[in-house]
Amino acid sequence: MDAGSANMSYTTPNPRFPLQRRGSKENLDRFIPNRSAMDMDYAHFMVTQGRKEKDNSVPSSPSSEAYKRLLAETLNLNRTRILAFKNKPPVPVELIPHQHTASASSTTHQAKPTKPRRHIPQTSERTLDAPDLVDDFYLNLLDWGSSNVLAIALGSTVYLWDASTGSTSELVTVDEEHGPVTSVNWAPDGRHIAIGLNNSEVQLWDSASNKQLRTLKGGHRCRVGSLAWNDHILTTGGMDGRIINNDVRIRDHIVETYRGHTQEVCGLKWSASGKQLASGGNDNLIHIWDRSLASSNSPTQYLHRLEDHTSAVKALAWCPFQSNLLASGGGGGDRTIKFWNTHTGACLNSVDTGSQVCALLWNKNERELLSSHGFTQNQLTLWKYPSMVKTAELTGHTSRVLFLAQSPDGCTVASAAGDETLRFWNVFGDPNEAAKKSVTKKNQEPFAWANRIR
Repeated sequence: MDAGSANMSYTTPNPRFPLQRRGSKENLDRFIPNRSAMDMDYAHFMVTQGRKEKDNSVPSSPSSEAYKRLLAETLNLNRTRILAFKNKPPVPVELIPHQHTASASSTTHQAKPTKPRRHIPQTSERTLDAPDLVDDFYLNLLDWGSSNVLAIALGSTVYLWDASTGSTSELVTVDEEHGPVTSVNWAPDGRHIAIGLNNSEVQLWDSASNKQLRTLKGGHRCRVGSLAWNDHILTTGGMDGRIINNDVRIRDHIVETYRGHTQEVCGLKWSASGKQLASGGNDNLIHIWDRSLASSNSPTQYLHRLEDHTSAVKALAWCPFQSNLLASGGGGGDRTIKFWNTHTGACLNSVDTGSQVCALLWNKNERELLSSHGFTQNQLTLWKYPSMVKTAELTGHTSRVLFLAQSPDGCTVASAAGDETLRFWNVFGDPNEAAKKSVTKKNQEPFAWANRIR
């Protein structure tokens, strides 16, 4: 019998004899006479003994004689102290043995349902060819809009892929004078899209009618590599180190210019509230800008200047469940992910990832952070927050994973790399909601411009 079986034999009560240990055969048939009954039997014996001795017609049985001797010997032991206890009173017997109670409690505790562990596929759901994707760390060439349409810039052309239908269309191809395309970013409505160009201009397009609405000029002197929408304000970051807020509703669109970076602005992200802007640059700096300061004497003065990174900062991501928490990633000379309290400017944690950090995304459903990397593994890494324990590492790209974009439902992540491939990962899927499936599973047609599916 194994240890588990022996334990059950000991603790499980007999359904007919709950106070008896199952499997014990000792003394089950031994009779222990009651003390008061023994006294009455002795009196009866003394009164009738003479008569029984005279009456020889009925011989005594051996068993009755043995009983009489046992009775007399037992009573004579404490004849002078009949009412005195020689030993301690017996311990009260528990109706339910303690061992069984503990076992039942433990079983109940262990039987408590636990949250199922989410399965994270280790390979991409789909891999598509992305020819002419510019391998430039400082650009931002991929974005997924709220209408479930993915935009990607390949060379001088911007393509749109409708994830709901699987259809692909070409939005625009800019000429050599303006191109190549250096950044793309969807407006919150999922219909309008901004396109940053190498010649310092920004074009605004209506994707539904496939028409250009306007061109924003005069703000920058060099290419526009980063874009970020905040309602009707389009923020642009350029190689000239400038950050410009453009109100797209008015003719004179430049409403604020933020100066603080000395080199190219390669990362821009507005907080969910729209009150704070985080910017990262090739000067290894992060600035936190606060729009509520616009009415003060210094409307373009940064709130915080964060100098802990030792390489270019492109990867920026605001936490969806804590409004003042910002994650940032450093380039090849830094390789760290840092977390900031943007109210105080304090660095809360720093994690050495071992490789260049190109992009960051938060999981909208769980406390997790996804990072994409360059040399040497060119992988995507899923981290548990705040412990920063690695949950998964997703490999497949053969060059640095420069760009990440998240589907509107928060389940699927698209990654584009210097190997000219676009991959879809079901990394943030929720197993409790069957309807939230990766949009890439529903669409089997490749991009119109893709020559092959890898």
